[in-house]
Amino acid sequence: MTAILTASDVSKTYSVGPGQETVAIRNLSLHVNEGEFMCLLGASGCGKSTLINMFAGFTQPTSGAVYLRGEPITRIEPRCGMVFQSYALFPWKTVRSNVEFGLKMQGRSRRERREIAEKFIDMVQLKGFEDRYPHELSGGMQQRVTIARALASAPEVLLMDEPFAALDAMTRQVMQEELLSIQARNRMTVVFITHNIDEALILADRIVVLSARPGRVKTIIDNPLARPRHIDVQLSKEYSELKSQVWGYVEEEMYQHVSATRLAAA
Repeated sequence: MTAILTASDVSKTYSVGPGQETVAIRNLSLHVNEGEFMCLLGASGCGKSTLINMFAGFTQPTSGAVYLRGEPITRIEPRCGMVFQSYALFPWKTVRSNVEFGLKMQGRSRRERREIAEKFIDMVQLKGFEDRYPHELSGGMQQRVTIARALASAPEVLLMDEPFAALDAMTRQVMQEELLSIQARNRMTVVFITHNIDEALILADRIVVLSARPGRVKTIIDNPLARPRHIDVQLSKEYSELKSQVWGYVEEEMYQHVSATRLAAA
């Protein structure tokens, strides 16, 4: 397999006050294969968002380097589309105008923007809502618009930072299935942050468990569950065994994180 994204021995340190620093990530190396769906899993504060922001070019590592197709990422990378937990839509723009925004920034003609936007609005099953405003949509529908906007700009990689965390359980399940369908049709590379083990097992080809802060790769688990995956796979023995395995790694890091926090406070 060909690596499309690479983190090479990266560390990231943040200043949190006069003479105080926090190491979010230390000596982390990871590669993301082209066309795969990778989930990053780990305790709060383990550096998942820091890593994905480095892939997007929003922040730079303190040491080490990140690469897209072998080229260093040194600024905001337009080939990586980003979807956040918050919907980040322009409230004064319609669904169509929100989806067209990135295309307008690219200098696409009005006709091109309309054609491309309609394609992706249809893909996320929002046909008929093109002229609605964000406040007229449910949370799940708003996140569909955000995904359509990201896809419309034709990114090579889709980076997603807990995009479904704010949704109710039923809407979350629907969005997971829709995302898998879109990714399968486009063979797009996806890097997806989640705290939810079930979500990672439903979505991922590979699950990367990060250690407690400072974040490092604790383990990488290949997901053997056959695609297409639906909610009923959770009833299988194979699923239960895999979930138990993943939870074991996450639980170990959570306890270490809690212990370290208590020691620091003592």
